[in-house]
Amino acid sequence: MEAVKVKVSTKGRVVIPKKFREKFGLEPGTEVMFVERDGSLTIVKVPRDPVEEGFGILKHLGGPPLTQEIIEEHRREREREERKIERLFRS
Repeated sequence: MEAVKVKVSTKGRVVIPKKFREKFGLEPGTEVMFVERDGSLTIVKVPRDPVEEGFGILKHLGGPPLTQEIIEEHRREREREERKIERLFRS
């Protein structure tokens, strides 16, 4: 973790050092959020298009696609319910 000390101006402004602007792609007009977390202030870059930025993110988690997992869970639930009904009719 690298830290650089900067001063807050009388108008509440700070200059983000050039090496951080370049590293994180902070060009003029880029939006950022200030997030308070555990007594610290963090600057977070706001994605230009959150939908586009998030596209495909679940693909990197590995395992079966989420849709397939939901279908399988529904199948298992249906089988459990059918067994319950069979037991009821047998008694």
